[in-house]
Amino acid sequence: MDGRTSVLIIDDDPTHLRIYGWIIDAAGYDALPALVTADRIDFPQGRVDVVVMDYRLTGQVTAVEAAEEAKQRYPDAPIIVLSDVYDLPADIEPYTRVFVRKGEPAKLVATLAQFSKKTAILPGSVA
Repeated sequence: MDGRTSVLIIDDDPTHLRIYGWIIDAAGYDALPALVTADRIDFPQGRVDVVVMDYRLTGQVTAVEAAEEAKQRYPDAPIIVLSDVYDLPADIEPYTRVFVRKGEPAKLVATLAQFSKKTAILPGSVA
């Protein structure tokens, strides 16, 4: 690793993993996708500094279970819920630090910067 902040992305949609991976990589972070399948999460190996996760997961794994497992694996990593729900659901609130709605990439990057070791490159800015 080159010292960049590593951001784990937990989602059940491969397209969302790709899109948010691009956004996170473009902002200067290392995006680590973790696909949620029917009954498990494919966690990558290595260090994780921040967790970004979707709330609406299909299959047997709930968002709360995903957050619990992420906290077990990466106890020092803050969890950001990135979802299309309107407000942070009460059941996941104890595990999370902040909520960002999907479709707001600048807000996501700015939020990551709060928990990062480096200054983020905001969308539309020059690196």
